[in-house]
Amino acid sequence: MNLLVLASIRTVYDIPMRALAASLLLLLPLAILAIAQDQQEKQTKQGKQEKAQRVLPDPTNLKILKAKTGAEIGLIMRTFTAGLGVQCTFCHAVPNYASDENPKKIAARSMIELTAMVNAKFTDGKVMRVTCYTCHHGEAEPKTAPEPRPGQ
Repeated sequence: MNLLVLASIRTVYDIPMRALAASLLLLLPLAILAIAQDQQEKQTKQGKQEKAQRVLPDPTNLKILKAKTGAEIGLIMRTFTAGLGVQCTFCHAVPNYASDENPKKIAARSMIELTAMVNAKFTDGKVMRVTCYTCHHGEAEPKTAPEPRPGQ
């Protein structure tokens, strides 16, 4: 065969093959990323299912709260977590959640009594209920004064 014919055949097939190879190289990272995201979503979903299936034990050493089951305590504790922006270990000595070793747990009981007392004085239902979030706004230490304005 003529050298010119071989060169033209090679050119005809080289360009599409190079384009195909380049396309595959560009698409490969996207495919890997999609697979990784899918696996992460599956793990997140599985973790949420496991967390939802976890059974909390019935509470012990309750001195202020009136809850009877672990599920009720779980709901109450989640409101404290949101109101204070803290995790369980902020007030509790892990793994013995009933322990009174952490002084912040004693302070929390005082705060629970305080909010109950304030809410008891406003029974007409027209006033918003006082909660941890009323003062703490999702922070462990409540602010006692507003932030200064810039330039003051």
